[in-house]
Amino acid sequence: MTQTHDSSIAPGSSTLGVEIPQVTARAKVLGRALYAGDLKVAGMLHGKVLRSPYAHARIVSIDTTAARALPGVKAVLTGEDAPAQLWGVHHKERAVLAKGVVRFCGEEVAAVAAVSEEIARDALDLIQVEYEELPAILSVEEAMDEEAPPVHPGRANNIGHEIEFARGDVEAGFAAAHLIHEATYTTHSQYPGYMEPMATVAAPDPDGRLVLWTSTQAVNLVRMQVAATLGLPVSRVRVVQATTGGGFGGKIVEDDNQLVAGLLALKTMRPVRLVNSRLEDFQACCASVPERITLKLGMDRDGLIVAKEVRIVAECGAYAGLAGDVMHVSAMRSDNMHRNPNVRSHATLYYTNNPPRGAFRGFGGTQMQFALNSHIHTMAQQLGLDPVLVHERNALRAGEVSVHGWQIGSTGLVECLQQATEAIGWAEKRLRPKDTGVKRRGVGMAAAMHVSGNRTIGNWDGSTVIVKINEDGRVFIISGECDMGQGASTMISQIVAHELALPLAHVFVVPPDTDVAPVAVGTLASRVTMSAGNAAIVAGRKAREALFALAAPRWGVAPEALSIGGGAVFVTAQPEQRATLAELARQSVWRHDGGGIQVEGRWDPKTVMHDDALFGNIAAAYSYAAQAVEVEVDTETGRVTVLDSYVADDCGKALNPIAIHGQTNGATVQAFGWALYEQLHYDESGRLANGNFADYTMATADAVPMLRGGFVESMDPNGPYGAKGASETAILPGAPAIANAVEDAVGIRIRDLPITPEKVLAALRARKQEEARDA
Repeated sequence: MTQTHDSSIAPGSSTLGVEIPQVTARAKVLGRALYAGDLKVAGMLHGKVLRSPYAHARIVSIDTTAARALPGVKAVLTGEDAPAQLWGVHHKERAVLAKGVVRFCGEEVAAVAAVSEEIARDALDLIQVEYEELPAILSVEEAMDEEAPPVHPGRANNIGHEIEFARGDVEAGFAAAHLIHEATYTTHSQYPGYMEPMATVAAPDPDGRLVLWTSTQAVNLVRMQVAATLGLPVSRVRVVQATTGGGFGGKIVEDDNQLVAGLLALKTMRPVRLVNSRLEDFQACCASVPERITLKLGMDRDGLIVAKEVRIVAECGAYAGLAGDVMHVSAMRSDNMHRNPNVRSHATLYYTNNPPRGAFRGFGGTQMQFALNSHIHTMAQQLGLDPVLVHERNALRAGEVSVHGWQIGSTGLVECLQQATEAIGWAEKRLRPKDTGVKRRGVGMAAAMHVSGNRTIGNWDGSTVIVKINEDGRVFIISGECDMGQGASTMISQIVAHELALPLAHVFVVPPDTDVAPVAVGTLASRVTMSAGNAAIVAGRKAREALFALAAPRWGVAPEALSIGGGAVFVTAQPEQRATLAELARQSVWRHDGGGIQVEGRWDPKTVMHDDALFGNIAAAYSYAAQAVEVEVDTETGRVTVLDSYVADDCGKALNPIAIHGQTNGATVQAFGWALYEQLHYDESGRLANGNFADYTMATADAVPMLRGGFVESMDPNGPYGAKGASETAILPGAPAIANAVEDAVGIRIRDLPITPEKVLAALRARKQEEARDA
């Protein structure tokens, strides 16, 4: 699937590899794109949710009498009105509306539908709930206590998930090591920070089916969850993706918004729009999984890793969701970067009474790469080696198989390392004299890998793309894969336009709609370019073959004698003998046994689900990135400023360089925020104290340098025209690169994110006191 030239396609018409605006950009810039919160349906009601003020409490009673009596209120629902069926990704443990007990501050207790938002809000104020506050478990340490009460009855020791595996002979590896280093790192939750809060419009259609227009990354997963939870056959639920204003993992299938909206619509038999406020979104959306990682590495004198041991304690909050899958990635994905045959990991996920944690861009890779890259940097220093050299010596090469059975078809990791460090002036800046003034500079780097697809949800990681050629010669593309701003629609459009040699403006991707789109996994695990891209190639070529089969009899030639370009099919040797796509599309319909030109392309990677021992080749390709940064540390204030940054991204083949740069830059800024600024603050009762963009500090323009970056095109053998996923890998190296640069600048190692001024000053004081004692 890596060929980029086809003799039957007219030259000069393709946008592959060309910087072009996203096909959705114009509608968004002009304000014409319709998000779920913009939609209005005749007779529409407005939904609002009453949320628990307590992290853990028994619901003694709920009195909705006054709320129901308020003019304009059409429904007031509590747990007694909700289905008995619980929901969740792996563990069915969460009620649509809480029944009997609430387990986190912000959990959904009651829902209202009214003729206006104002009346719905007033109705919430009239609902009287009597709670009996219960002891809350607000930390992993409390959850691990043998005497701790269970967050969920029957969940022994508050464990939500556990992973344990070993490969090779870890003890022998450590015994042979020249250097062994062990340290513990802690990472914190990060809110996805998308511009559009979670929103859904739910409505019964004239036949009583439930239709949802929603902000989502996975229409089919939403349909399955809504149907199963609300007790409907899956065919009685239709999910349409509205324009989605960012997802970053937070809009896969872990939010209650769609279920509450659907329940209100079914109870009122009226359309209901439910839009989270920003505070509600902070409370309800799954932030990333916090982890405490204890890492032990053994290296020989040359910096080759000979043994690795990982222990992870992670927290999922009140409900597990996808947190166990995230922890799984932390526990084992980074093992596949290196040639080390001896690895051992034990990871445990604990319930608490904090809000649920779950999927986030990078999906567990960020947590472990912070620990691993910090660790490698420290050990390289102890061995007197450049950490870049240590990464290069240990990197798996193309054609090799990792310790977990991952088959590396392509890798540009070494090239990414070289590109990023050369761009930052790594060698020269590491040799310069150390600053001794108040403000001191340092450089740091880190490397990472990610997947392009993930055969772990079930034994299918493929995609289906339908191409329909209309009677005007233009093309509709129908797919269930979602564009949440990352450019999936543009990528699919480019591929089909390339295969049919059409202008991009003549190709339109229909918004995902489960009534008409083929089944799809959705936008997660950087899988869409790989799976949907390859399916689009298959569909585009099938469409071309159908056109050639129609055109060939016109001129008495074989289909192989034809070419396509400029909106027409023509005889390659006699270009004047031509027929437009519109003519051929009409010809296909208006004839005996005719019909429109509509073809389906399917593609499923030849990957292998991991077995019970977690061994298997789960992705069609693996992406890589490296980042180098220069920081300045103010030793009087503790402030860390990133002065320069360069990210090198192995995307296989850059199908649209400007789009990939945009994704890389966005990921880089999210990494800066996680490393230096963002932190969710809860009071002693479990209430979120900074659930808004004024108090939740994110990286803004004045905190970000000119973002620089480049590509390494490793041309993956399985990717569409050699491409791989390119939206997530770039977030992974940012935090450790900054931590390594801080250490280079002022000689302190911060292992507890975020790297705040307070932590920097405390570490500087501790070092000064230690130096005074030694003196």
